[in-house]
Amino acid sequence: MPCVCRRPGTASYWCALLTMPLLFDQNLSFHITRVFPGSTHVRNLGLEEANDGVIWDYAKRAGFTIVSKDGDFHQRSLLYGQPPKVIWIRRGNCSTQDVIKILQAFAADVEQFLDDPSAAFLVLS
Repeated sequence: MPCVCRRPGTASYWCALLTMPLLFDQNLSFHITRVFPGSTHVRNLGLEEANDGVIWDYAKRAGFTIVSKDGDFHQRSLLYGQPPKVIWIRRGNCSTQDVIKILQAFAADVEQFLDDPSAAFLVLS
């Protein structure tokens, strides 16, 4: 998918997401990394069967932001703070395309969240 950059605040302003170190959790399709090539998926790291603590520790050491539909990472971020940062996709059953659209629509918010040294989690729905 080509990168389309326009003014900040527009729906297509999401190029910054392409280079952000996002780690997609098992509850999201590994195909999503095709759209966000600066990211990876737990499956690509051999962590598809790992518990949340192992994924958390890996993301912390490697500088990734966890993207998940799992509320457990949200709870963990409340308990331990960051790093790593957590983006919680709070949208129940939805397609991979829906998740991509959410991340694209809120790209400016995600970028601001990742740039904020005090922010620990971001909820998108």
